[in-house]
This record gives sequence, structure tokens and C-alpha cells, in this order.
Amino acid sequence: MRLSHLLGPELKQALREDPEQVRALLDEIHPEDLSDLVSELEPEDAAELMSRLPAETAAPIFERMEEHEQEELVSLMPPESVAHIASEMEADDRADLFNLLDEDRGDEIFRRLERVDPEAALEVREIEKWPETSAGHLVTTRYVQVPPEATLGDAITAVRELLEEDDDPIYFIYLVSEGDHLVGAVSIRSLVRYDDRSMPLSKLTIANLMSVPPDVDQEEVARQMSKYDLSEMPVIDATGKMLGIITVDDIIDVLTQEQSEDVQKLGAVEPLDVPYFHTSIVDFVKKRGFWLIVLFFGEFFTQTALRHYDPVFAMLQGATYYVPLLISAGGNSGSQSSTLIIRGLAVGDIKPRDWYRVLGRELLMGILLGGILGVIGFLRVLMLDRDQGVGFALTIGLTLVGIVVTGCTVGSLLPIALKRVGLDPATSSTPFIASLVDVLGIIIFVQSARFVLGTLFGQPGLP
Repeated sequence: MRLSHLLGPELKQALREDPEQVRALLDEIHPEDLSDLVSELEPEDAAELMSRLPAETAAPIFERMEEHEQEELVSLMPPESVAHIASEMEADDRADLFNLLDEDRGDEIFRRLERVDPEAALEVREIEKWPETSAGHLVTTRYVQVPPEATLGDAITAVRELLEEDDDPIYFIYLVSEGDHLVGAVSIRSLVRYDDRSMPLSKLTIANLMSVPPDVDQEEVARQMSKYDLSEMPVIDATGKMLGIITVDDIIDVLTQEQSEDVQKLGAVEPLDVPYFHTSIVDFVKKRGFWLIVLFFGEFFTQTALRHYDPVFAMLQGATYYVPLLISAGGNSGSQSSTLIIRGLAVGDIKPRDWYRVLGRELLMGILLGGILGVIGFLRVLMLDRDQGVGFALTIGLTLVGIVVTGCTVGSLLPIALKRVGLDPATSSTPFIASLVDVLGIIIFVQSARFVLGTLFGQPGLP
């Protein structure tokens, strides 16, 4: 049972009878659980609770709430309360909050934030300069920095000062020179190994520190941090100035968001802006209906191909029973290949320049997998449809080889082609590939029948 279900009634009662008791009630609960609890309250009760809590207590709760929940609460809370909470939020989360708000409401709260905490307001302006999906938009300015000439004791003092304000994990102390230029970093692990507080911190410095520019895409940041097992990464602009750091918790959020979008695109659904149960039926129709119509028109080509080759199917008695079996094999193989390639492109295992290597491997896999299905299909016809004859069984087997090879090559090369021209590979979702392979499958089946039955077996009258 969720914690919010257990504490929700007690919390509402405390709000009505003695609001001050709420603080004591929440002292021992993790902010993540608190965000779940607040989300379960009625919006008016949640807004009242967040307004009554100290800003430093409300901020970590507010940061963990869904965007649509934040937007709803802000509309119900006094602007002054929102400004105080925003001043205590991480810089990147604070910037995301202002991105959610409409212009009038956002300007009103921002003006109050400038009075409450001018530095926090300036950080919002700095972050908003960068694209929403870039590294610059993930920057947090809460990190430990000391001058290059600092000692071990200076670093320990700086760590303690930050911990008094924020209990987030600290992994590195950054040595920053005048003008905010990053000189190097010292890990906390190295810091606690030595007792001599007068030791120059430069002796422990990691000079070749990995960093990223603020305009790089957040997916690339996620790949680098994952590749090098980094817990945080500095962001450095073109002048060498350190803008802040990106922490691993933000990267986890990025990966979750990107994977959700890719999965939805693979199903030919425009990515949802809010969770499933908070998406209106009208929004679902908009996000799903367009692509269903596009796919429906795509199937017109399948119908056209069937109609065009109708005389051939008329000559091949019982052939229409096998058409769904054949084209589904191509669609399934194409879906497998596209899923593998799209994921490989996303994590950096596959580059667009590797297309010829991918083509070679998929051709080989298509021949092998198609051969296996072809043998099964051949035996299926001989065992259960003996009146069709060996020629028809061979047609089915050869068609399966051709369709599976086509599905593998189309499913693997289409995402690479989209990536090369700057489009999202996930756009080549499985329904699109299946529709394309359906048309090609019908053509392959007819041409196989003409070759096997007409040429090899000399069946008369085959168009």
C-alpha cells in the first residue's frame, strides 16, 4: 500500500485542526514519498500544505512532483510562496518550473523571485539561454569550489558550509581560478585519505577532467557519463568558464524521459506530455489519430498491390490464405531489426557510417532466419495442403526467404537513413516498417510464384 494512502487522511485532519503539526508529521519522511503524498491530496489541500511549509522543506518535495502537478499547484498558491520555494530549488529544476508557466504568471512570480533571491533569478536567466534539451539546461550551481591555492583544510571547510545548506551528495571539490575557469577537481575519496590540513589541494588534483559544452544534447551527456561511470560532469562554455555541473540524478531523469519518448514513437504515438491517466481523451485522439490515419493510407498501397496482382492470385488456388502468414513474417523480422538498430543508435553502439556493416550482417541474418522459416513453410504446405503440390510449397519457402531478407534490410537501414538526414530514428517505428514490408511482401510472393511455378514447373496461364 502506498504511503500516501496511509497518511493522506491524517494529513488532511492535521491541516484542518493544527497546521503546525504537519511539519512534525513530515520530518521523518523522504521527500520522494512526500511528493507522492502531496500528489494524492486534493489540489486545494496540497496548495495549502505547500504554502504553509518552510521553503527549504517544500522545495525538495516540489522538485520531485510531475510537471503537470507543479503547474496546477502554482496556479493555486500565492505568488510569494512560489517564489520562496523556487529560490530553494536546484537551478535546473527552477528553470524548468518557469518554462511550465504561462507568460503572465511566470513574469509575476519571477519579479517576486528577483526580490527574494536575485542570484536565483539570474541563474534562471542564464539557464534559459540554452535549448531545453541541452546540457546547459541541466546545470546546477550547487557544488563545492575553492581557489587553486586552497589547502586540504580549506576544502573540508567548504564542504561543511555546503552541507549546512544542502544535504545532497558531494563527489568532487572543484578548483576554480579567477574568472570561474576550471583548473581541476579533487574527489571526496581522496580528501578523506589525508590528515594534514595544510596539504596543498593541488597535489590531489585531477587535471584531465571530463567536461561538456552547454550546447551539447543531453542524450550525449548521458552517454558520456554512462560510458565513463561519472557521478557528475562539469559544464564549460567556449571561454573556459565553468557554468556548473550536471549530476547523475538529472541524467537518470533524462534517460527515463528519452526512453519513454522512443518507446511511444516506436508504437507510432506522438510522445505524451503528461502521464497516461492525466492525458485527456482529446489529447489521445490528437496524438494517436494522426499516425493511425497515416498508417491507414499506407495500407492503401497493400490493397493496390493485391488488386494489381489479382489475376495471379486467381490462378493460385488457396494462395490468399498464405498472404497474411507471409507478410507478417516480413513485418516481424523488420520490427526486430529496427528495434535493435534504433537502440544501438541511441546508446552510440552504431553510427550512421556503419550502414554497410549493418547491411552485411542483416543480409546474412535475413538469409539464415528466412531459410529456417522457409523450410517450416515448405513442410507446412506438403504436410497439410498436399493438393497444392511441391511447386507451391517451394514458392512459399522461397517467398519467406525473400520477405525476411527484405524485412531485415529495410528495418535496419531505414533508421540509419533517418539519422543521417537529422531525423529521429524512432520515427521509423514498427508500424511504418510493417506497412512497407507488406507491399514488398506481396510483390516478392507474386514474383516467386512466377519464377517457381511458371518458369521451373511450367504451369500454363500464369500471368
